[in-house]
Amino acid sequence: MNPSNERNREKQPASVPAQLDKQAGESLWQVHKAERGVWNEKMLRTLVRGVKGGKWFSLIDKVYSDRTLSMAWEKVQSNAGACGVDGITVNRFDKDSEERLLAVKEHLKGGTYQPKSVKRVRIPKAGSKETRPLGIPTVTDRVVQQAVRMVLEPIYEHRFAEHSYGFRPGRSCHDALRRVDGQLADGYTHVVDIDIQGYFDTIDQERLMSLLEEDVSDGALLTVIERFLNAGVLEDGVWEMSEAGVPQGGVISPLLSNLYLNELDHLMEAEGYAMTRYADDMVILCRSGEEASQALERVKAWMEQARLKLHPEKTHTVDMREVGVSFDFLGYRFYRSKRRIVPLVRPKSLQKLRESIRHKTRRSNAHSMQTIIERINPSLRGWSGYFKQAYRGEHQKLDSWIRMRLRSIYRKRHRKRGRGRGSDHQRWPNRHFAELGLFSLVTAQREAISLRKGVKIMH
Repeated sequence: MNPSNERNREKQPASVPAQLDKQAGESLWQVHKAERGVWNEKMLRTLVRGVKGGKWFSLIDKVYSDRTLSMAWEKVQSNAGACGVDGITVNRFDKDSEERLLAVKEHLKGGTYQPKSVKRVRIPKAGSKETRPLGIPTVTDRVVQQAVRMVLEPIYEHRFAEHSYGFRPGRSCHDALRRVDGQLADGYTHVVDIDIQGYFDTIDQERLMSLLEEDVSDGALLTVIERFLNAGVLEDGVWEMSEAGVPQGGVISPLLSNLYLNELDHLMEAEGYAMTRYADDMVILCRSGEEASQALERVKAWMEQARLKLHPEKTHTVDMREVGVSFDFLGYRFYRSKRRIVPLVRPKSLQKLRESIRHKTRRSNAHSMQTIIERINPSLRGWSGYFKQAYRGEHQKLDSWIRMRLRSIYRKRHRKRGRGRGSDHQRWPNRHFAELGLFSLVTAQREAISLRKGVKIMH
């Protein structure tokens, strides 16, 4: 199959009247994930019918409109975040935001907008001594990127694949996990686990711009995006040219990264492979080992022509019929026990939580037990909200371990050594910590199951 022919086929609107009828009782903005005030009804109906010539013109004026920039600033302000290379924080930007947005508008309108370099910081990887780079654009650049994203997103949401879930409106990690869990239950037990080596840092910018040019003919808008890609990176006072990749942390990066892999999404779908993708984290589930091997070879061939590299150690096939094997996806580990495939928490995800709890529950902690519990509860709630689908034994072990940490603090205060154990369970029973408000992972999971009236969480 010729990928370019496939892309052209995707652009042809199928059964336009039927689509419009279906949307008659539903907001066009909701259907196409568009922002009111950025996209109007005429534009959305054109999106459904198909734009003349297959390309969109005159979009830059939508980017620099007062309404779009104002909405973009509101989103950036609500997300907060650190300052970029210019040192201007969100709070400082807010003090004279009207003047700053007006200046941005004039630069965009006149074609003189020049993004600043991205500040690169290194953040630790969960459960590892390694770090990963994070790019932090300036607040001003984040506003412009947000404006560009709001203008472009409906164009691509219109054609992104159904099995692509990463950083898309109305979709989540749990949606992707449910899809994978359902396919495993349906007999798709041969898994192709795919890992792209340094994906965000190795995206070919020239190819990315070519993909954008297939849909957008507004030279001014394309120039703004290209300038973002070429703005360079500043790390520890040293400037580095960004000849490849999109900066992780950039507001527009998720959209661009999804666009880059969109061709692969549709290629796999057209050839009948059940792929699930969340940004650069993806798996393909197959019914046989032969099919899995063929799918992997197909992906390798596509990656080569897209100038991307697969991680040689992390990319492999797994037969989930074999007891003891597993694969990781979005923080979960799908493990084959003797009886069934069990969703566990990936060890690195467990270690990340444990490190956070250890830091807040040191034995020499001077805070009251009430304060300590108040400090760790937000971490537990967030972790529970994401991992409540995991095997309940994981939650039981963590609850027990956390209470042990708290009992150890009490022991220290009573001038005793060692961890909380033995008679400490009678002196400070579980209900003592419950009365102090300690969040229980087991109770939260039980309540979540109860709300679903016994329906299995994943399905």
